[in-house]
Amino acid sequence: MPSTKSSRLLLLLTAAIWGFAFVAQRAGMDHLGPMAFNTIRFGLGALVLFPVFRKHISLSYLPQAILAGAILFAGASLQQWGVVFTTAGKAGFITGLYIVFVPVLGLFTGHREGKTLWTGILLSLAGLWLLSFSQGFRSVNPGDILVLAGAVMWAVHVRLIGQYADRYHPGGFAVAQFTTVTVLSAAAAFILKESWSGTTAAWLPLAYSGLLSVGIAFTIQIFAQKNVRPAPAAIIMSLEAVFAAIGGSMVLGESLTPTELSGATLMFAGMIVAQIPARHR
Repeated sequence: MPSTKSSRLLLLLTAAIWGFAFVAQRAGMDHLGPMAFNTIRFGLGALVLFPVFRKHISLSYLPQAILAGAILFAGASLQQWGVVFTTAGKAGFITGLYIVFVPVLGLFTGHREGKTLWTGILLSLAGLWLLSFSQGFRSVNPGDILVLAGAVMWAVHVRLIGQYADRYHPGGFAVAQFTTVTVLSAAAAFILKESWSGTTAAWLPLAYSGLLSVGIAFTIQIFAQKNVRPAPAAIIMSLEAVFAAIGGSMVLGESLTPTELSGATLMFAGMIVAQIPARHR
């Protein structure tokens, strides 16, 4: 079992991998449709995890895994469609709002939150406005809306997994839900008549997104989070948005305007502030 310090470093590595994955996801759209890309991406992730956790896969939790996989499919699909129209950096910051949405969803199940949660929400909403809506609703990027909807689905998925975490083996459950996402994505790609001809050309984004982002990074997260409390872990993982912006700038030549940068800063502050109540508890 790694120490707390090394576990936090592993979570930071996971955040970096996931942040740069937005770059890979955007680059992959030059060759494949969103559903075809997700089919291969999650298929590779399931293949990476299967040899490690095959002994922990069970039919006893298949219905729950399918439900979790269906929600994960919705979140991944909305996000992947969104990155077609928006930048990797903006997608990373907007996706990071799931950290705020998770405790908000908890209000519907009777979980009371402190004032700092609402402070974090207000900061995040102000930042989102500057990042995506500062020119008015008519000029809003449709990709930002799709990624925002995807962030809500990520939050639903986190709440759902929270209910299953102590009941099922996380590795075996992950393989089952990733397989579900693969099957649903393949069916969607077939219905939408997406072409697979660009698979070879997209091998690098696919390898990064599937093997590193879905497979290896998820495995690191499983073991690292066992030794780090939820609130500090969430704050570390929120750095995913920063790495997405760095990756978009370094690899894709993207940049944020001063207004968008101010919005991203407010959103990041809101993500961190929203975690303070959990830390005090």
